[in-house]
Amino acid sequence: MSSQPLARPSVRLLRDPAVFFASGCGVGWISRMPGTLGSLLAFPLAFLIEPAGAWVYWLFVVAFVAVGIPLTGRAQARIGIADAPWIVWDEIAGQLIALAGTPPSLVLWPLGFILFRFFDILKPGPIRWIDRQGRGGVGIMADDLVAGVCAGLIVWLLYEVK
Repeated sequence: MSSQPLARPSVRLLRDPAVFFASGCGVGWISRMPGTLGSLLAFPLAFLIEPAGAWVYWLFVVAFVAVGIPLTGRAQARIGIADAPWIVWDEIAGQLIALAGTPPSLVLWPLGFILFRFFDILKPGPIRWIDRQGRGGVGIMADDLVAGVCAGLIVWLLYEVK
């Protein structure tokens, strides 16, 4: 992503279904913190899916990622900016991974949010390397998925240790 400020995109781009869904149904365009708002979109999804069990949750995550790769790639091509900040599908996917394996909790889920945002924003170690290597939809999604795994492992370990 570019370090220079980006102009606000044209609202007409939201008419493109890929841009609309990749931007979290437009949520990514309503704030100076699109990644944070995008991450928050994962919570109602996780809350609804988690009671169905781990298999259903992980199948949903896999499907979400599988849809997200071509979706974000098309949205990026339409917007014309590599990993545009308005594309938040990747944050939703990463946050879903960070919440996996733990039940809804007033401690664990907010911790999962904080840790995911930490890893996603600061991109320590391999996350930064992955972020710099990727292109297209895979490039958009990969660093957030790894950030989600890192955050999720910490939250899961804390849940298991109790």
